[in-house]
Amino acid sequence: MNQREIELFGHIIDSLILPKTLDIIMDQGGDFKIIDLNVGKRKSDVSRAKIIVSADSPSLLNQILDELSEIGATISAIEEVDLVASPKDKVAPENFYSTTNHVTHVLHKGNWLLVENIEMDCMVVIESDENNNTKASCKPIGRICKGDLIVVGREGIRVTPPERPRGKQGVFEFMNSEVSSEKPLMSIIENIASEIKEVKSKGGKIAIVGGPAIVHTGSADLMAKMIKEGYIDFVFAGNALATHDIENALYGTSLGVCVKTGEVVSRGHTHHMRAINTINASGSIKEAVNDGTLKSGIMYECIKNDVPFVLAGSIRDDGPLPDVITNVIEAQELMREYAREVDMVIMIATMLHSIATGNILPSRVKSVCVDINPATVTKLADRGSAQVLSVVTDIGAFLPTLYRELDK
Repeated sequence: MNQREIELFGHIIDSLILPKTLDIIMDQGGDFKIIDLNVGKRKSDVSRAKIIVSADSPSLLNQILDELSEIGATISAIEEVDLVASPKDKVAPENFYSTTNHVTHVLHKGNWLLVENIEMDCMVVIESDENNNTKASCKPIGRICKGDLIVVGREGIRVTPPERPRGKQGVFEFMNSEVSSEKPLMSIIENIASEIKEVKSKGGKIAIVGGPAIVHTGSADLMAKMIKEGYIDFVFAGNALATHDIENALYGTSLGVCVKTGEVVSRGHTHHMRAINTINASGSIKEAVNDGTLKSGIMYECIKNDVPFVLAGSIRDDGPLPDVITNVIEAQELMREYAREVDMVIMIATMLHSIATGNILPSRVKSVCVDINPATVTKLADRGSAQVLSVVTDIGAFLPTLYRELDK
């Protein structure tokens, strides 16, 4: 019989780790036997379980163990991680370990090493730092170099998923990934505003991932105020948000529609191209602010308040603006660099950039995804970002309400 003993440790009952473990085993066609279960008596107590997992074949057992490792199960017979050198640049060895976005440790030479810069769908590399100390770091496949020592298999790996908070849960209810427009919007936004204030009061940093609908719905001025008043520390977006924000600042339109009246302006469909042309003439967004061409808006406030931004390009962009990073790998790397500093991310009306950001965030980061399309927040959760609070609503209603709550 093909079997292995696994262990679960922590708040495994109220964090749903134990029932999810049993669900995975049964759904995959395996069997289990709980040989030890020690349940905590009080809220602060941890629980421990030992379970024998069995399957009809070694391949099925490995498949089950792979899934269980992603929710925090560890194999009882602890062995050190297996390392295999990369055969060439951007190529990992067969059977490489693919990371989750949860806190991860690996056992190497008797020491549990915390995997630095954790994110999902990457490799774990063991290397030495500048002081010749051994460290484990998370690397995307595109940054793998020939000779890198990469963790393979599942031995010696410990994953710690987020646990249910011991106190009041608030708006970030544990594992609350239900997507629905039938939720009390006002109370959710009030709680999001409270979380923003709490993060900032502790010296934390917040990023906004924004789409052009912020401008289309007339909410650009509110986002600009949030930047000016210090609520926002980073902005991730594409060419569209910046272009239509600048169009709005120069012409009062977005996609040729007057932002204040909602009326189509004659020849307004050319305004976004004229906005790009104007910035090109200045040389960059920063130069346009410095020479007095650009006097308001989201991008203006980013420049005036030294808020870093990443404008990641795509194949459909008009122009693009000179500040847009057209090499997506370079844009991704810069987003990674800034994402390591953030404590909270608010993703607003952009499926592409929201999913891209969700992919590089550790699960400890509080995340909010706001979109009128339920498919956007569903796809984000389906790709592994289960820690995201989903808000299905119109951006034109969300941002004004959020700003009012922040301004109280």
